[in-house]
Amino acid sequence: MDNAAQRTGGRFTVRQKTSLKSDRYTVSELLPDGSDGRVLAFAERGRLSLDEEMTFYTDESRKRVLFTVRERGLLATGADAGDGYTVRDAEGGSLGVFEERFLASLLRSTWVLRPQDSPPVVGRERNRFVALLRRVWNFLPLDLVPFVWPYHFDFETDGKPVMRVDKKFGPRDRYVVDMAGPGLDPRLAIAQAVALDAFQGR
Repeated sequence: MDNAAQRTGGRFTVRQKTSLKSDRYTVSELLPDGSDGRVLAFAERGRLSLDEEMTFYTDESRKRVLFTVRERGLLATGADAGDGYTVRDAEGGSLGVFEERFLASLLRSTWVLRPQDSPPVVGRERNRFVALLRRVWNFLPLDLVPFVWPYHFDFETDGKPVMRVDKKFGPRDRYVVDMAGPGLDPRLAIAQAVALDAFQGR
């Protein structure tokens, strides 16, 4: 595992910076005083791109690939077939897959993360009222007004906490991610946390 991903300390932040052409995501370690430390990962996604694919680098120089996230296809074969997204390491090996459960997400956003050779992890939006409010907001003619109210996700395996993602209040998207234990690969945690912003349908 890349050192940048291995030494998250169990807590990190995800910051999104939006421009007319792209969304940029910077993942940084979270320091004890609540500020951002060194960069752990960086990715950029074109806003007009039809492909839901992202390459994560070790930093903003983009010199070293950390891992990739790519949409799976119904016409694909093998590990890339089906719904959701495949996460692969820098050498192309599969780290796991994740997907949003469409029917469950109609009321409360729900994701399933399946690490390679490990039990699945289910993440649900924590607050039912905020989940409902976000859905009502999507139907209002407020396309240019972002939904700034914080929302949160809890990821569990058999009722045991694995990861928590908390969106912080503010004009720009910022998330704090807490990993409950060492069992989950930090690269999968980073991929899933960014997907809650980049790929979430609801």
